[in-house]
This record gives sequence, C-alpha cells and structure tokens, in this order.
Amino acid sequence: MPLLRRRLHTQGLTPRRAHVRHAAGAGKSRVVWRFSDAKAGHDSQSLGLLDALKRRLPIDSFDIPVSPGASLDWFRGQFPAGSLLPDPWLLIGAGHSTHLPLLAARRARGGRSVVLMKPDLPKRWFDLCVIPDHDRPRPAANVLATRGSLNRMQAVSRMADTGQNRRGLLMIGGPSRHYHWDHEQVIEQLAGVIRYSPVRHWILTTSRRTPPGFAERVQDMIFNRQLKLTVHSWQDTPDQWLALQLERACCTWVTEDSVSMMYEALTAAIPVGLLSIPPRRQDRIVRGVEALVASGNVMRFSHWSRGIPLPRSVEVFDEANRVAARIVKRWGHV
Repeated sequence: MPLLRRRLHTQGLTPRRAHVRHAAGAGKSRVVWRFSDAKAGHDSQSLGLLDALKRRLPIDSFDIPVSPGASLDWFRGQFPAGSLLPDPWLLIGAGHSTHLPLLAARRARGGRSVVLMKPDLPKRWFDLCVIPDHDRPRPAANVLATRGSLNRMQAVSRMADTGQNRRGLLMIGGPSRHYHWDHEQVIEQLAGVIRYSPVRHWILTTSRRTPPGFAERVQDMIFNRQLKLTVHSWQDTPDQWLALQLERACCTWVTEDSVSMMYEALTAAIPVGLLSIPPRRQDRIVRGVEALVASGNVMRFSHWSRGIPLPRSVEVFDEANRVAARIVKRWGHV
C-alpha cells in the first residue's frame, strides 16, 4: 500500500511524463534531475546546461515539474515526486519557484544542487549558484558569474554567405519592467534595416510581450518585390526553432529589451544589432546592455545607420559549456 500511495502521489505532481535522455559514451551514467517551472526562458537555461553536460559525460536526465508543497517536503525530509527515480548526482533549477523543491529533493535524496539565477534564499544553501554578472554577485566559493544567462545555442562555423541565400533574423520583444515600448521608433528602425541592408530575406519572430498587430505593421511597409519577410509568431514556433534560425542567419537584429535573445544570438556567434527603445531607469539590465554596446559585442541601429558594418562580437560567449566544464571538474569524478 505505501508503494501504491507513492506512485499515485508522484503522478499527481507530474502533469507530463519525465523525459529520460541517454548520452552516448562509455562509463557509468550520472543521474540529473532538472526542475522546471514550464517557463520557456528558464527551461532554455537549464536545458542549455544539461546539453553541455551531456557533451562531457554520459547522463540520464529526468524532468521534474515543480508543484506546491515543497516547504512541507523539506521539513519532512522527503520528496515524493522523485520516489520512482534513481538518486541524483546533480539537481538543476532555473526560476525562483524551482529552488525550494530542489532543496527538498537534495535533503531527501542527496546530490549537488545548482541554481541558474540569483536566488532569493541564502546562496550558502546551494552547492553552486550560477548568476549573470549584471546581477553583480559577490564572490564566493559556490558562486560562478556568467556573461548573461545560459542558453542552448552553440557557435557554428559559417561559410561565406552572399547573394540570394542570405537571410537575416529579426527578434522582437515588447514592453517590460526595464524598457518602455515605442511602437513607431521600433517600426522606423526596422524599416531602415530591411530597406538598406544587403540582406533580401528576413525572418521576423515575436515574443509573448510583442503588442498585437505589430508584425502586420512591419509586413505592410514592405513594397519592394525583391524583399521577402516571413513572420513567425512565438505561439507557432516549435522547440529548437530559434536555434535553427540562428544557425542559418547571417545576422540578427534584436529589440533592446530582449536580453535573453540577445545572448542567444551572441552565443551563436553571429553579428548582433540592437533596435533601440527607451529604458525606464538605469537598472542592472540596462547597464548590462550598455556594457555589451561599449565593449563592441553588439551595435545599436544609430551607429549602423551611419554606414558602419555590423560586426561580430569581439568576445566568445560560451557560458553553458564553461559552467558544465566547471561542474565536471569539481564533481564529475566523484
């Protein structure tokens, strides 16, 4: 009867099946529990680290959706959602709601805990806190600062791409806590990019925050038959769609509020242009974007419009692999 109860309880906490992935290669597989709050941006971070670990070690991974009751699980020293899973070597969580379930699981089943953002809980409670440098984390033995958030992108070597086969990617965000949204300002900049860039084929993708009707406004301003604009709503893009587009693109333009997409493009090692919008205040996110501009890793539209070519980043952005290498060096042979 107790086993039956655990099975029923686990199914109730898991609205979708845990995905098991096997990495090729010899040696004993490490078990990784990945905690998910079902937010695309957070999943991109944890999956990026998981992918990088699999490039180094044989991994069996299990996705665990977070659910209420983690504090009670922690106090009881149990974690029913993982009762049918093998003990973890590593527990990964991105998003504040994953932190307490992750700690409850570690207390009940062991393993090393890794969180992929600055936690609200004390950092000393976790084995490793991977924190973007724009959050200005204080140095500590269990803190690793990164250039932006992790993602699933990989740099790809590209052959010279000229003529009709060239395509560019336009990634559009929307109003946010850090930036105002100026509809006309963004439209005006997009018009300049589409009309004066040598690229003839553009792929435009929106986000959850993009105002309704924006993509249609951009389509209406295309009068040149030699130009092609294809629009993809964020609702219609399958998993890994963006990674494929970044692999195929010769350049990308991103609205300044879309920091995660900015770092995905930088990780993919293609030239990145910024479509400027006014910041609400000088906060950590805005300062982080300004630092990328000042370092020459990205270029604003105002500079490009003076005839300055869009450059590739001057630095390498490969943070998921760097974090994975640190984890393997520290705990991979335990």
